[in-house]
Amino acid sequence: MRAPSWVGRSGRKVSSLAGADPGQDLTSVAYVRELLRRNGLAPLNRLGQHFLVNRRVLEEIVTSVDPAPADVILEIGPGLGTVTRALAPAVRRLVAVEVDRGLVGLLGSTLAGLINVRVVAGDATRMDLGELLTREGEGVAKAVSNLPYYLTSPLLFQLMAVERVRKLVLMVQEEVAGRLIAAPATKEYGALTVAVNAVCQVRVAAPVSRHAFYPVPGVDSSLVVLARRDSGGPSAVGPALSAVTRAAFGYRRKTLTRALAGAHLPGMDRTLAYEVLARAGIDGQRRGETLSVEEFMALARAAQGLLGRDWPQQPV
Repeated sequence: MRAPSWVGRSGRKVSSLAGADPGQDLTSVAYVRELLRRNGLAPLNRLGQHFLVNRRVLEEIVTSVDPAPADVILEIGPGLGTVTRALAPAVRRLVAVEVDRGLVGLLGSTLAGLINVRVVAGDATRMDLGELLTREGEGVAKAVSNLPYYLTSPLLFQLMAVERVRKLVLMVQEEVAGRLIAAPATKEYGALTVAVNAVCQVRVAAPVSRHAFYPVPGVDSSLVVLARRDSGGPSAVGPALSAVTRAAFGYRRKTLTRALAGAHLPGMDRTLAYEVLARAGIDGQRRGETLSVEEFMALARAAQGLLGRDWPQQPV
């Protein structure tokens, strides 16, 4: 069987099976079913396991990652190793974190021959992912994951917190993707939109049918690409940005002045709310859902300018 290949966004040709057993077609539902049966395994609902079984979507993932020879890839939830096998031949190192001990054992077989891959058994949400990447040496870091629906937000923010990761290619629910790219003054626009877009430029690479997975989940998905912004991120105003966005969207029907003054933010009263908004150049009669990401950033900086760089000093 000849190894299939495709071309990434930068024009590099990528082979999906180099170094691995080409007889394993992990995009075949029949093969995946038999592979799991032979190994006494089954998809676990409690872990939200849905294995990718669509070659076109696999190609879209590889294209979106755009693997380069110097790259270090962090994969959360490799599952059967479908994406791992497609990316590993094109990068310097790939570290895959898998919580399912049964799949960790199976990955020893499906990833056999890929000497640049390290599988780490454990719960990614309990790991220092930055330290994990440090152990893999230098190189541009990218992250890829079919995020479990029940862990989408925690893992998303955990990955964004690793500043070395310059690009994230993630499979998320279609509804979540809509929130990530939402425009101001729409019902989908909210604190998640602001928090993510303050750090990364977000685009939807492709819609993904639920039938691209085995077993078939109850909703459709989207492949999203998050590219870290080079500058202007919220690292210095992160807590303040979180505070003002949560206040604004926690009181959607109120004006910004009333929302900020009524959210019990440390040191914030109605008078200071007026001053913060004036310093940011924002009309206090507007509602929070009408502000752009840049305006929320300006609001956070204004709050810190008046209340101190460490504001808010206590969790909101």
